[in-house]
Amino acid sequence: MVAPTQRPPRPRRVVNLQPVPVGRLMAVYAVLAAGLLGLGMRLAWLQIVERGTLQARARAIQTQSVAPIGKRRTIVDRNGRLVALDEQRFSLWAHPRYFNFPGDEPQQLRKPDEVAARLATVLAQPKEKLLATMAGRSSGIRLASDLDPETAQRVRQLGISGLDLEAYPHRIYPQGPLFANVVGFLNLERVPQAGLEQSRDRDLRRHEDTLRMRRGADGTPLPEGLTAGSLYGDDLRLQLTLDARLQQVAQQALARQIKKWNAKRGAALVMDVRNGEMLALASSPTYDPNRFWAFKPGLFREWSVQDLYEPGSTFKPINLALALQEKAISPSDKVADSGSLTIGGWPIFNHDRKANGVIDFATVLQVSSNVAMVQAMAKVRRDRFWHWLHTFGIDGRPDTDLPGAVPGQLKDRKAFIGQPIEPAVAAFGQGFSLTPLKLLQLHAMLANGGRLVSPHITRGLRSGDALASAPTATGLQLLDPAVTRVVMGWMESVVERGSLPVKTPGYRIGGKTGTAQKAENGVYIPGALITSFVGHLPMNDPRYVVLVVVDEPKGGNVYGSTVAAPVAKEIIDALLVLEKIAPSRPPEAKPPLSRAG
Repeated sequence: MVAPTQRPPRPRRVVNLQPVPVGRLMAVYAVLAAGLLGLGMRLAWLQIVERGTLQARARAIQTQSVAPIGKRRTIVDRNGRLVALDEQRFSLWAHPRYFNFPGDEPQQLRKPDEVAARLATVLAQPKEKLLATMAGRSSGIRLASDLDPETAQRVRQLGISGLDLEAYPHRIYPQGPLFANVVGFLNLERVPQAGLEQSRDRDLRRHEDTLRMRRGADGTPLPEGLTAGSLYGDDLRLQLTLDARLQQVAQQALARQIKKWNAKRGAALVMDVRNGEMLALASSPTYDPNRFWAFKPGLFREWSVQDLYEPGSTFKPINLALALQEKAISPSDKVADSGSLTIGGWPIFNHDRKANGVIDFATVLQVSSNVAMVQAMAKVRRDRFWHWLHTFGIDGRPDTDLPGAVPGQLKDRKAFIGQPIEPAVAAFGQGFSLTPLKLLQLHAMLANGGRLVSPHITRGLRSGDALASAPTATGLQLLDPAVTRVVMGWMESVVERGSLPVKTPGYRIGGKTGTAQKAENGVYIPGALITSFVGHLPMNDPRYVVLVVVDEPKGGNVYGSTVAAPVAKEIIDALLVLEKIAPSRPPEAKPPLSRAG
């Protein structure tokens, strides 16, 4: 046998260990110590110096802020009918670089023409128009605006990625032109431009705070980020004193009469004489606040509150009341009407140039005698005459919530006292000027027993569906109630004994017409007239005053009785029904029919 070959043993590798130099150890230690020191200093820098900055950045990432979108409160009439409200509308934004359909792979990108084909039906727009809007742009494209909530919901149901809906409030006026003259409107930037929208802007803004809430890592809002009341939204509504039903009657009657007489404009006002609440304030022509851009800006102002005119004969009852209050005349007095007279070299005539002889004051109002009024008011000292006109607030701004109300114009005391013609023409309602609103306020003073109430069209803010009740009687007592009762009786005789078209069987109604020359910059315009009628009802317990003013009617037979009174008749008839006013007396019995034998 051959013995196996034996391998030689492998030599061992021996590493000679050498001591590390102390200098190297110290160097490594120094590097590690410097690193730890740097980390500590950096940590201290972040925790102390940059703490505020980093905390703000963290909060920005972790907190979601929702800014208020500027909602406004609803406006309703005295019975809760909607007058103005905010409706949610939407703008549609497209981002073609993210277009993706439901069920697609996450990375799949759809073409704009595919999206336009689906949107065309929902938006009721041609596909080509949508494609032209998106052409050459990859993001931030506004495809549509003013989308209603139903259309926006149909867009959401498409589920297309890359489409965003941006909500915003849109002001709408359900009654259209009916309340435009007092409510006003918001422009396209939601800036109030007229009426209550402008004057009560602060009250009409809803309570809205910037909403901030914490978010989790996945963006989910966390409830601990919400503070008490952060989700609160008020439901307050501004309630008007106006009645939409009566407003519509007044508006339509006024528009028909203006068209019939080819007049420049007209106004109809109804007030509760007990507390100054306005039930109607209609103007014609008017405009649609939902389409304000299609109308002339001159229509945006309520002229019956902002324009002055000489009231003419409708002011005669006011003057007789102050003469009675001064005890310059008595209810049983009579005056001689010669048909004309001269004051300070100026001739004054009756409207028909006729003399009426010796007449009582009821007849003075019935025939509307200028000459008799001059003679009656001549018994009032001039300084006292001016004092009462000033006390009535002719030259002051009415205390009212109606936007834009202006003061009237009255000659200064020295000129009024020193020139005999001034008190003479003031006796029959000329030589000074006021607004229709002011005249309405003064006639309400006659009807309520001498109290000067503040005309207003709002009852204030109310929560939810709650409605405020009418306020109690208020006002500053200026005249003796006994005086006003006498004058009201004279006004009733104007309707009862005259041919005014405002009589209603079973009801006692008083009134006075007016036909005055129109002045501009102190000069009377040839042929230009302002016709008016003021009515009170029911005379057994006066509660309402109705004033109709028609500016510059044209044609023959133009008087307050023919132009303004028919409008007041329609308003009065509607008022009797809407307010459920009981008859003042039983209707006259008709004679029985006899059969021919």
